[in-house]
Amino acid sequence: MSEPRSSVAAGDPTENRSVRDLVRAAISGWLGTALEFMDYQLYSLAAALVFADLFFSNEDPAMAVVAAMATYGVGYVARPVGAFFFARLGDKTGRTKVLFYTILLMGLSTTLIGFLPTYSQVGLLAPILLVLLRIAQGFGAGAEISGAGVMLAEYAPAKRRGIIASLVALGTNCGTLLASALWAGLLLAFSEDEVIAWAWRIPFIGSVVIMLFAVWVRFNLKESPIFEERDDVVDGKALTKQETIALATETGNLRTLEAMNRKPIKAFSIALLLRFGQAGNSGLVQTYLISYITVVLLLDRSIGVNAVIVSSLVAFITVPLSGWLGDRYGRKRMYMVWAIIALIIIVPTMLMIHSKDTALVFVGYVVLHNLAVMSFASLENLTLPELFGARNRYTYTAMAREIAAIVATGAGPVIAAAWVSAATGSFIPIIIMLGVFTLCALVASIWMPEVAGRDLTDPRDAI
Repeated sequence: MSEPRSSVAAGDPTENRSVRDLVRAAISGWLGTALEFMDYQLYSLAAALVFADLFFSNEDPAMAVVAAMATYGVGYVARPVGAFFFARLGDKTGRTKVLFYTILLMGLSTTLIGFLPTYSQVGLLAPILLVLLRIAQGFGAGAEISGAGVMLAEYAPAKRRGIIASLVALGTNCGTLLASALWAGLLLAFSEDEVIAWAWRIPFIGSVVIMLFAVWVRFNLKESPIFEERDDVVDGKALTKQETIALATETGNLRTLEAMNRKPIKAFSIALLLRFGQAGNSGLVQTYLISYITVVLLLDRSIGVNAVIVSSLVAFITVPLSGWLGDRYGRKRMYMVWAIIALIIIVPTMLMIHSKDTALVFVGYVVLHNLAVMSFASLENLTLPELFGARNRYTYTAMAREIAAIVATGAGPVIAAAWVSAATGSFIPIIIMLGVFTLCALVASIWMPEVAGRDLTDPRDAI
């Protein structure tokens, strides 16, 4: 009979790190995630506002928007490849080296977008170069937020993981806010012609400043204490499967032997469904709805951008609150609560947005974004690492995130754009898609075990 799974580690390895180490890890995760989401929000807003004119033929405006959204989705195709490559490396050699590589690749790709020629200058070469940089950006980003979440989960004390790991979600919020503020500033400071002609390049080129600071922080970051305490890590490097089994047999380590003989099918399926809920809603709300407000509802470009800014400011309350509630009441219960609330508010908030009344558009967007996207994001960054065992935590977390992201966040906005266009501007397709994605999270929350405070040195999955 296998030994029971402990909910909390005896002799918490995180005690081997000082408060200063924890702060540095938190800043590292926050910076990397902020840069990732700033990069993607810069692109998603550019795709919604100007890229259809700059990089694609403008003979059919509706199809140009679909093409711009499709290029947005290309980055998500590259993400699982990058996730598999970098996350496996992170499980074998440690988190810090991988997080250094991912932020460098991701940041350089974003900066280079600011130097691209446009369709009017070089024709088809323009979208081709844009797609190549999106692929490189996605390859680096594929393991970034997963690595930041794993790193913070493995650094934080067991009873405070939710509130500390919510800093990763705050990084997404900060990146979204900064990108949106930059775009709002551009639209305020320059005319529409100037923005399309050259000013759109400013935020992409300027992102290099954050990248350089994040690289400096990560260069001095200590390795995860959980990684160093793993049963299969010797001299800072993971043993092969055969070596791990041999060592576990020799030492009588039953939990490692059990872990090596189990498949992560249940844990991985739950992670996928949880991710569908957050990623799907994120793609629709943070990417497509901005285009919908501008192109379909024909409202001023600044309204969508400003709504994102206001919502991101509100999320500074939503995100840590969700993380704290997850620590206090458990991940399972809070996922269920947020999913039910999200299902209830989808129709009312979409009616507000469709009303075209500026105040109602703002309220509808802020409520939908915070309750159907950011509440899940706060829990997700911690829950996914807690679902998996120590040996392959980074790999399974990253793959679950990115496989779901291809379908949900990558394809979601493209499907929504095409479906709404076919439905002559109806918002019903958006309601249906939001409902399906949110139901995925609800089903997963009912199925999953409670993982709050789990021993992260345990090589076995939570289910």
